[in-house]
Amino acid sequence: MVKFSILAGGYNTFIATYLFDSLAGTLDVTAKFPAGINTSWISPHPKNLSIFYATNELSPMGALQSYTTTPDGLVSGPHDTVPSGGSDPAFTVALSTGQVAIMNYDSGNGRIFPTDSSCLKFDNDSAPTITFPPPVDGVSHPHMAYEFEGEIITPDLGGDKLWRLTPDGGPAQPGEWNITGLIPQPLGSGPRHMKIFGDRIFVIHELASTLTVQPIPASPNGTSNIIDSKLITPSGLPAGAAMAAAEILIPNPTSKFPIPYIYVSNRNTGVQDPRGDAIAIFEHVNPGKPDEGLKLITEVFTGLDQIRGMEIGLERNGGDEFLIAAGVAGSAGAVVYRRIAGGGNLTEIARNLEIPTRTTFIWL
Repeated sequence: MVKFSILAGGYNTFIATYLFDSLAGTLDVTAKFPAGINTSWISPHPKNLSIFYATNELSPMGALQSYTTTPDGLVSGPHDTVPSGGSDPAFTVALSTGQVAIMNYDSGNGRIFPTDSSCLKFDNDSAPTITFPPPVDGVSHPHMAYEFEGEIITPDLGGDKLWRLTPDGGPAQPGEWNITGLIPQPLGSGPRHMKIFGDRIFVIHELASTLTVQPIPASPNGTSNIIDSKLITPSGLPAGAAMAAAEILIPNPTSKFPIPYIYVSNRNTGVQDPRGDAIAIFEHVNPGKPDEGLKLITEVFTGLDQIRGMEIGLERNGGDEFLIAAGVAGSAGAVVYRRIAGGGNLTEIARNLEIPTRTTFIWL
């Protein structure tokens, strides 16, 4: 496939559609669709790519919305809107159970909504608010919901924990979700986002600007030691730079990309680097051996200001050769990179400056 449609949300009142032509090396804005305020995170349905969900990152009460799209990015909706149960929801994800989770960053809580047979209508009465216990003299900041083998794992940036949630009815018949355990994280590290690959948890820590790897502990309250922790702070930063790690991607290996490289972004919220923010690429080396660890492969400077969201395309249509990223600040727009060297490096293919900032993407 040569041409790809990409949806993009951000801090405004529209969802944009980009058309990326990999042969021509162009990235064009083809449409802007009216949407809720601050659709700062959008998430595709896991089985039906014509459906996606969006946050409205608002205070004191955010919202969750459902939308539909055609393969070429013609967006309709919102088809339903429900309150998130708290302030500034920064993340939503559609689950394999038919439910949709949304996490409220500033109020330390979240909700998990059942949907009807259309997957577009939310059952507002069957989604109680889940409140995460705050740390002593602190505030809980849930920043993600990650589904894994019948659990939801939620990184708490304020509490330095990964909360483990399980449903009342078990994985086969999910009902209401409850906090049943936790995985401690380094004090003051601020776990933001995570991925699981094999039997390892990889966590990106916003406050410490670190990437960590550890075994998956036994549920509900097992513990495991962090095997390795690496700074993802770019080299050669100017005085006054202030880094805050943001996103982590680990695409599945394929014949073209056999090594599951780890892509992480780090936002500079202080004095800007003329090179922009960097995407760091790591490799998980020697798993299960005494010298298991994380190896920095390269840093790719993007010219972007505060990369909050980035996304790799779909394997089924060849989109996994490409990565799109944008900043939440500045005016550097959105940029598409080709994964080269088996995924161990990135080279810029196209950039569009028409929309100065974006925060989240869905490849169609």
